[in-house]
Amino acid sequence: MVQDVEMKDQTTPPNSISSAVPLEIQQTAAVVASLKDIAALIETGAYAKEVRRIARAVRLTVALRKKLTNSVINGFLDFALGPSSEARARLAAYVAKDDEHGMEVDTATSGGQSSSKHLLPEIEIYCHLLVLIFLIDQKQFKQAKAFSSASIARLKSLNRRTVDVLASRLYFYYSHSYEVTGDLAEIRGNLLALHRIATLRHDELGQETLLNLLLRNYLHYNLYDQAEKLRSKAPRFEAHSNHQFCRYLFYLGKIRTIQLEYTDAKEALLQAARKAPVSARGFRIQCNKWAVLVRLLLGEIPERTIFMQRGMEKALRPYFELTNAVRIGDLELFRTVAEKFATTFNTDRTHNLIVRLRHNVIRTGLRNISISYSRISLVDVAKKLRLDSANPVADAENIVAKAIRDGAIDATLDHANGWMVSKETGDIYSTNEPQMAFNSRIAFCLNMHNEAVRALRFPPNTHKEKESAEKRRERQQQEQELAKHIAEEEDDDF
Repeated sequence: MVQDVEMKDQTTPPNSISSAVPLEIQQTAAVVASLKDIAALIETGAYAKEVRRIARAVRLTVALRKKLTNSVINGFLDFALGPSSEARARLAAYVAKDDEHGMEVDTATSGGQSSSKHLLPEIEIYCHLLVLIFLIDQKQFKQAKAFSSASIARLKSLNRRTVDVLASRLYFYYSHSYEVTGDLAEIRGNLLALHRIATLRHDELGQETLLNLLLRNYLHYNLYDQAEKLRSKAPRFEAHSNHQFCRYLFYLGKIRTIQLEYTDAKEALLQAARKAPVSARGFRIQCNKWAVLVRLLLGEIPERTIFMQRGMEKALRPYFELTNAVRIGDLELFRTVAEKFATTFNTDRTHNLIVRLRHNVIRTGLRNISISYSRISLVDVAKKLRLDSANPVADAENIVAKAIRDGAIDATLDHANGWMVSKETGDIYSTNEPQMAFNSRIAFCLNMHNEAVRALRFPPNTHKEKESAEKRRERQQQEQELAKHIAEEEDDDF
């Protein structure tokens, strides 16, 4: 028995049309479509005057950064600015035209769309930012430097608070393009002028960014005094950007370290490392390097867990060995480590701080000796500290005397017999040190709690909703009473 077999019509697979288009063009069209969505987000934020939408658009752009190509940039610029606009012509000199894929992308992405509605200052500045990021990623630093100067000149003519977020990013890449070409000193005057303009316009985010760029500019050339003068006289307000606040704390920690204010430097550097995002590994490594040195200069020994953080072991290895030498108090080992990693320390610009550590190594070794021996001759002290001077006994006597005066060790110096006599260690809990330690920890926790509360976001005017509703009822009642009173008066007139 033969069964009937139903014959089905062959349908073309849904992917047959898309497979005819090259994969590269599909990817380009997808990226341009994402940029169009970002432009729409910026446009909505500009009309509604919501800066948070524009900040979100900048974050979304960073995610697409690795996918930017000539075709993507040209396709989006034609869509956002219009192929024949004056703003598009200014940007055309810096982005090469891609003839093969340009028309296909344009027709696929911008067909049926009117680009005139996108001619907002925010969209134009966003296009400038996009092109500048693309030039820097392509390592075209000379063109990026020229283009960033033109973008800053265009930005000066705009005074809109919705542009501030985009302007802050432009300032950053403007300074970065000059830094990578070695011409950072050229824009110092321009950065100061931009900071003055941002102050007059009450652009607080721009002030934060420009202040950090100026501090970086000064510290790049070791102008710590000028950096401190600018920092102390610049207006201070509540931080708007966590990233900029972290950079400010890092620069403040470096300035305080050079000025020998180690306690303030330690607090600023540790706070910067704690507040920095996990993805900013390079920044956190730099913060930890300086924080380790500051703690060593304060006489503290950092915990081993600091050097064992994920992704930081190799970068912090020289500082781990340096910490080990300081902890032991071995002057010879300290010299060996300093010579072994001299190139790394010079690159990190921490060599001067390591020179300062020599005295701390000697003091740590002396403290270990005073704990181990109740009485020891100055000759043995000089041998154990491995002093290599012309008169090591006299140097050892001077070092011991200074340590006793500073309170580093609790001992007495017998000059006649050439001895150092250590006193018995007392009970630390009979002093105020535990109370001070608990007080500092409590203050730290309270400060963190207050910062967390300030960082919370609430819907606008939530605290006024109940009051406005009550006032609305009162107003309606008053209006009804007034209407009744007027009606009664009119009846009396009749």
